[in-house]
Amino acid sequence: MKLRLREAVFEFPARPLIMGIVNLGADSFSGDGLTDIDAACELAARQLADGADIIDIGAESARTNRAANSEQDEAAQLLRFIERWPSLRGTRSAGAAWPQLSINTWRSGVVRAVLPRGGDLLNDISGLPTDENARICADTGAALLIMHSVGEPKVPHTHVSYLDVMQELDTFFAAKIAIAESAGVARESIVLDPGIDFAKQRPDNLRIMRELDRLHHFGRPILLPISRKTVIGQVLDLPDPRERDPGTVACLVQGMAQGAAIFRVHNVRAAVQTSRTIWAVENASTG
Repeated sequence: MKLRLREAVFEFPARPLIMGIVNLGADSFSGDGLTDIDAACELAARQLADGADIIDIGAESARTNRAANSEQDEAAQLLRFIERWPSLRGTRSAGAAWPQLSINTWRSGVVRAVLPRGGDLLNDISGLPTDENARICADTGAALLIMHSVGEPKVPHTHVSYLDVMQELDTFFAAKIAIAESAGVARESIVLDPGIDFAKQRPDNLRIMRELDRLHHFGRPILLPISRKTVIGQVLDLPDPRERDPGTVACLVQGMAQGAAIFRVHNVRAAVQTSRTIWAVENASTG
């Protein structure tokens, strides 16, 4: 299975890719937001040195208890980081892939302003309500991540329930892949994200992680966003997201067992060391 980004191609099965999270803004559920562009670039450089294969840069929190920034402000912040990205790309550890840049945004005005200027992957948490963002990806050559959710971002969806969450994901992704392909996005440039914690309750999240392999019939890499999630806090009774890294590692182990290809995390070093160790054990020569 191939994943084709703007200027790179990854082949799976292979060691999972680790995506480091950089939040360019103070409003982050995990308390790791950075308002200073220099600090954001320093964090990205540390994550690359720790082995991150992808940096996911965002300038608008998905938190539902905060008003959105203007599209102009969000785009300006992202473009400031993109301008610095070429100088950051050389900072990587041995064994890491040539770093890729993921642009974390969903508003089409921001996507249209930013993606032509840079970014290998669009991390769109909107659930692709229209084909507009897909068309921009097709025009620029960027890959498209389709995340499952219900309703608009930044709006609480705690009331949502499913008769069968896995069937819901199956139906959703079939429809959204069709939209993306009709807009010109190659199937090899699509990534699927089950949207842990987005419009889902604790039983839904746990079942997705338990039955993730049911999504492999789409033939697309699956990104599992497990870092410091609310469901981990619920299981471990840890209200502070910064205390959830051990639970995050546990979810990474489970995700690897289910064939996830990409993991989006805050603690890159822990994720890289865990994934590389498991991969070495599972793929060690027996001869």
